[in-house]
Amino acid sequence: MVSDTEVRRYRENLQAEREAIALYERLAAAEPNPDLADIYRRLVATEQKHAAFWEGKLRAAGREVPGFKAGWRTRVFGWLAGRMGPAFVLPAIASLERTAAGGYNGQADAEAANMPAEERSHARIFGQLARTTQGMQGSELARFEGRHRATGGNALRAAVLGANDGLLSVFNLVMGVAGAGVPGRSILITGVAGMLAGALSMALGEWLSVQSSRELYQHQLEIEERELEEVPEEEVEELTLIYQAKGIEEATARQLAGRLVSDPATALDTLAREELAIDPAELGGSAWEAAITSFLLFAVGAIIPVLPYLFFTGVAGILVSAVCSAAGLFALGAFITVMTGKHPLLSGLRQVLFGLATAAITFGIGRLIGVNLG
Repeated sequence: MVSDTEVRRYRENLQAEREAIALYERLAAAEPNPDLADIYRRLVATEQKHAAFWEGKLRAAGREVPGFKAGWRTRVFGWLAGRMGPAFVLPAIASLERTAAGGYNGQADAEAANMPAEERSHARIFGQLARTTQGMQGSELARFEGRHRATGGNALRAAVLGANDGLLSVFNLVMGVAGAGVPGRSILITGVAGMLAGALSMALGEWLSVQSSRELYQHQLEIEERELEEVPEEEVEELTLIYQAKGIEEATARQLAGRLVSDPATALDTLAREELAIDPAELGGSAWEAAITSFLLFAVGAIIPVLPYLFFTGVAGILVSAVCSAAGLFALGAFITVMTGKHPLLSGLRQVLFGLATAAITFGIGRLIGVNLG
């Protein structure tokens, strides 16, 4: 007789495998590179084998195999992969895969079926896809080169943090001014001014950062181009060592490096990616795109505590602003768990707690200053 605890474990494992199947199938469908898509399909086949194993365990225990409904995280990743491309979500997925790689440790039946080793292999594969591509040769390697600086997880994290910065900073500004007893219209003007000042500051900072990086990358590319013309044999040697570090045998690495450096059309591009970790086509991205994105993300968060003062004044304005800000903080805290894998409810509540605590302190300081000035 199989215990209820064991049956629950079977069902949890089956759900996890089905989630992986759904996600990998979505990645394969969204991936334009046929070689990468084939990797995802092979991962699907392994997870389907695992799922069939747990379905068999449930049937052997005389229990019904449950239906499947994808969880919210799988649906979010699948949607983002379909809209932005798999590279956008790969770093975040790789992080979650590393966390989940030990999920079968200590489960005797899973270990007998070699599942822990296969899951660890999946984690390594996703880590490689998000970071670099090893063990590939010739044209296969060249087509994979752009993957090793994928920053989708970081971009998603930056988007959430940008909106969070706007919300928190302007929420605290509004609460501080409200605590000082300033009229509602003045609070509204102060909030809008704070939103614009913060958004413009963020945009300028982002523009300077990206533009400086682009200029640095361009300078490095010019040096690399000059070295390629003057001492190509040294570039071959450097590339050989890089490929050896990736696990390619010396003879194969040297042959590949020589072939790449001998082709002027691809030599500089490959050297830039391998030696400098630079994508020559992007040079770190567009400074204007980064500035505009930063401005909008900050403004989206900052407008939340300000909008209520268009319709309310006094205590009502303060309360509605606090409620709206708390809702925004909860949503941002919950959404960031797409990358962290934590429980969205706990993460959202933590964000609300910290946000309201800082706003309360700011409100109290504003009240103290207001009273003293009065």
